[in-house]
Amino acid sequence: MKRLFVLLSLAVAAGGSIAATASSTRGRELDADLRSQALGGELKFAAYLPKEYESGSTRYPVIYFLHGLPSGPDGYRSAGFLADALDRLGRPAIVVAPQGSRRPNSDPEYLGAWEKAIAKELPRVVDSRFRTIRDRSGRALVGISAGGYGAMLLALHNLGSFAVVESWSGYFHPTIPDGTGALDLGSAAANARASAHTFVPGLKKAVAAQPTFIGFYVGSGDGRFRDENLQFDRELTSAGVPHVFRLYPGGHEQAVWAKHAPAWLALALDHVAKPRG
Repeated sequence: MKRLFVLLSLAVAAGGSIAATASSTRGRELDADLRSQALGGELKFAAYLPKEYESGSTRYPVIYFLHGLPSGPDGYRSAGFLADALDRLGRPAIVVAPQGSRRPNSDPEYLGAWEKAIAKELPRVVDSRFRTIRDRSGRALVGISAGGYGAMLLALHNLGSFAVVESWSGYFHPTIPDGTGALDLGSAAANARASAHTFVPGLKKAVAAQPTFIGFYVGSGDGRFRDENLQFDRELTSAGVPHVFRLYPGGHEQAVWAKHAPAWLALALDHVAKPRG
């Protein structure tokens, strides 16, 4: 497997079919789908609504969470640890975890039609169905492993849509399924556009015009992706781009992501608009 990943144990909401559950300790979990023009079919997603959602008229920020790849079509079903972390923090927010692959392609790298579906279509649907803060100030894009790559690239391509981007044990150029080499997209131009490194020279000016929090971390024992994270940190620092980078003990594993989820979710919420009535 290219990237170990935590599948969100959220269920998801929006679109055709909706299944909902609730508990006394957590808010509502929804499983739903939308009709994606970009993908030419269904895009499933999971949504977690905080306990406070059921009463009042408060609008909430949204954390969009991208899972790792390769994955089956149900890979998005695994955000329970995020919902639990938010509850422990006492920081109400909506979490949305979209599907990142469909058969027969288990590793689309969040590129092409997937970018449009997730960065454009999904927020429109989520904003239409839930009490969200309906602009970039209320949106964070966070991902694990391949989802970290997808989050960083989609945010850099769509700075007008997200105020926060975080990559947890991710990488910054598309890779082949086992994560050990670069994925060739067929042309130098396509490869460049799919690399976050390409955007660094102009990023200081871009995030000054549209303030964006950029954060990422990696485990010190992550043999595949540690070095590129260190490289990306050096590049951003040299270019004068504000960001937060951390190197933590551990490898490419769930234990690392679960341990640091509360702190990094809090960091994301510190940089989006607060819930408002």
